[in-house]
Amino acid sequence: MGSQLNLNLRSRTRGGLAGKVEQTMMRAVAWEPAQTAAIICDMWDQHWCVGASRRVAEMAPRMNALIAELRRRDVLIIHAPSGTLDFYADHPGRRLAQAAPPVESTIPLQPWVRLIPEREGQLPIDDTDGGCDCRPQCAQGHPWRRQIAIIEIMEGDAISDSAEVYYLMRQRGIENALIMGVHANMCVLGRPFGIRQLVLQGMNVALVRDLTDAMYNSRMPPFVDHFAGVELVVEHIERHWCPTITSDQILGGAAFCFQR
Repeated sequence: MGSQLNLNLRSRTRGGLAGKVEQTMMRAVAWEPAQTAAIICDMWDQHWCVGASRRVAEMAPRMNALIAELRRRDVLIIHAPSGTLDFYADHPGRRLAQAAPPVESTIPLQPWVRLIPEREGQLPIDDTDGGCDCRPQCAQGHPWRRQIAIIEIMEGDAISDSAEVYYLMRQRGIENALIMGVHANMCVLGRPFGIRQLVLQGMNVALVRDLTDAMYNSRMPPFVDHFAGVELVVEHIERHWCPTITSDQILGGAAFCFQR
């Protein structure tokens, strides 16, 4: 059995006078590897946005290193490159996920969990234009065919993009999920294996905040730098959904940072 995952979870809460002062909270936890999964969300080989593709490729080596260490510690690795499962039709990891029997859920599972205004208000960035920060903006489409090859899929890993992810985790008694990948304001939150779904099912979830990105165009509200927009989304997640960690808590060294 792998060594425990000693993590410092960062979250946000309102306290002080009339609840108007936001506090950043740190909480130390020790997660058992056998009760933990790492979910890699939509790290495609190509995105319709050139900038998004570039950032995925930039963070992929660090993500692969993190996944390798988590795998070494016996964490279940789940690759979730949505919409590309035909590419993996004959892969053992695909068959592993398909073999998980359906289980009852706390509330009905949803194919996409949309924004819940009564819980989280509105997102802090305007992504209604698709979020491409390139000049000119890229033409939208669906060019992805597989997960980016830099992220290795090894024996014992699972591949899915559906409720199979939840079934597989429950089959194995997994209570904790580390989520990484793209994009924090869209798929990372909304997919059937994403943050909203798993939190609503009562699981312990943490976003790896240095290994995510957002689809945000800095020429849209709130008119901040792209990476400041990413941080606003991370803060939104910490405030309303789940805590976050950084990859250096497991790998050592420094947290990942994009070239600016």
